[in-house]
Amino acid sequence: MNLTAAIEQYERHLRVERGYSPQTVRAYRADLTALAAFAGERGVASPAGLTLDLYRDWLWEGSQRGLAKATLARRSASARGFSSWLARSGEAVGKEEAAPEGEPVDAAARLRAPKADKTLPRVITREQIDGILAALAKRAEEGDPGSLRDVAVIELLYAAGIRVSELTGLDVDDVDVERLTVRVVGKGSKERVVPFGVPALRALKAWLASGRPRFAVPGSGAALFLGSRGARLGSRAVYQLVAGLLADVPGRGPSGPHALRHTAATHLLDGGADLRAVQELLGHASLGTTQIYTHVSTERLREAYRIAHPRA
Repeated sequence: MNLTAAIEQYERHLRVERGYSPQTVRAYRADLTALAAFAGERGVASPAGLTLDLYRDWLWEGSQRGLAKATLARRSASARGFSSWLARSGEAVGKEEAAPEGEPVDAAARLRAPKADKTLPRVITREQIDGILAALAKRAEEGDPGSLRDVAVIELLYAAGIRVSELTGLDVDDVDVERLTVRVVGKGSKERVVPFGVPALRALKAWLASGRPRFAVPGSGAALFLGSRGARLGSRAVYQLVAGLLADVPGRGPSGPHALRHTAATHLLDGGADLRAVQELLGHASLGTTQIYTHVSTERLREAYRIAHPRA
C-alpha cells in the first residue's frame, strides 16, 4: 500500500470508527498530505519507509519555515495518531533494532514537538455582550428573518457555551422549549444536553415562528438554523457573523464563535459555578481543559486589583 492509499484508509477510520468531526478529519488529512509530500521528496512512497528520523525532519523543516508552535504540535499529534494506526493495522514494517523481528513498529511513538504557547482565550465583558445583543435585537424588531436568526444564534452560543459545529448541526427537535435545554453532538460523536436561559428561549421562539418559515424550502430538512437559500447554516457564516459583531469591540484575541464559548465559561466561573459543572456544560473530556478558564478569571481579578486598589 502506498502512502496516499494509507492516508485515505486512516481518514475513513477517523470518520467512521472514531467518529471525529469533519473539521478534525480535514485537519488530519491536510497534515498527513503534507507529510506524504515531504516523504515523497525523499523517495519514500510507502508506510514502511516512515521512520522516526523522517518524522523529526518533517517537523524541523516546518519550524524552519516559521510554522507556529501550535501548528507543529498539531502536526506531531497527527503523525503519532497515523503511525499508531499503521502499527495496529499491520501496514508499518518494523526496522528499528529494538523491535522484535517481524513486529510492526510505531515509528512516531517517541515523536515530540515544541509545546504550543499558552495564551489565554479572549473574554468579552458582560457589558459588551449586552451591547451586542441589544444592537442585534433592535435590528430584529423589523422582523427581518436574517436578523431574527442572528439573534438566536448569538444568544444560544453565549447561553449554552456550545461549539460552532454543535450549533450548526442542531435540528429543530434538538431544542426542548419546555425544559430550556438543547441536545448537541460534540467531539467523538458524544451527545450531551445543555441548558440555556429565557433570553435565548425568546430568541429561538421568534426565529422558529417568524424567521425560519420564510427561509425554509422543501430541501431544508430538520435543520434548526438556515441560510437565506434554505440550506443548513454553515460554520463559515457563523464565523463571519461573530467576527463582524466583535470587530469594533475592544479586546485582543480571536474574534470567532469560540470567543463566545470562552466568555460563557468564564462568566459562569465568575458567578460561582462549580468547575466540574462547567466541564459538563462544555463537553470537555478532561477537567484540565476546563481549568484554563480559572486562569482567565484570575487574570481578570488581578487586572481589576491593579486598576482599583490604591496600594496595587
